[in-house]
Amino acid sequence: MSKTIKDLFDLTGKTAIVTGGSRGIGKEMAEGLAEAGANLMLCARREEWLIETAEEFREKNFHVHAKICDVSKPDEVGDLVSETVKKFGSVDILINNAGISWGAMPEEMPLEKWQKVLDVNLTGCFIVAQAVGRQMLKQKSGSVINIASISGLTSSANGPFYAGYAASKAGLIGLTRELAASWARQGIRVNAIAPGFFHSRLADAVIDLYERSIQENNPIPRIGEEGELKGTAVFLASDASSYITGQTIIVDGGMTI
Repeated sequence: MSKTIKDLFDLTGKTAIVTGGSRGIGKEMAEGLAEAGANLMLCARREEWLIETAEEFREKNFHVHAKICDVSKPDEVGDLVSETVKKFGSVDILINNAGISWGAMPEEMPLEKWQKVLDVNLTGCFIVAQAVGRQMLKQKSGSVINIASISGLTSSANGPFYAGYAASKAGLIGLTRELAASWARQGIRVNAIAPGFFHSRLADAVIDLYERSIQENNPIPRIGEEGELKGTAVFLASDASSYITGQTIIVDGGMTI
């Protein structure tokens, strides 16, 4: 007998790691998973917002644990996965969301800034996916969701100029396909979400440049609103997407069509 739609989206008993989960779209997607029943392990580089978000989620009766973790450091990532398994017994979902950016014209980009963006956004995502993947391979199940960006798909002569960020997100889309192909026969699905413009600490400076153009030219003529990434995250994390892997779902109000 096939599952009901409610069963397909139900994450009760599942455990999710969300990197960069203390604020912005990471926090929003984590909240969506918890509302669907998942246990949460939130991680971020800084304690400031992480503890506050964990406490806020506990007040909503979510099962949540939080841990400081720099995704570019393999030892910290290994500890994150070990602690998650110790706390909850499994890792069923990964949202690979941690990311940074640096804006400069390519000819002026400091090499150390380029490298730092790649270290976090691409290499860091691989480090976390690798560590979580090893656990999921033991379980023979899991869903990895990499948070890419439309900047990995399209660019503009009017800026923003952030070569490292764009390269890292394009690379993450390629990594998504490769991990999906490598792990699908062991029960692990790997997909990506490519958001357009949503308000966050990272994006707001760029949104100031783009908002009027979006209002004039986007098929859906506005910035993405709070809550509009929850559904995509829950869909990819759940059995509702059980026959989908290696795909990038674009959530941009039609900007890239």
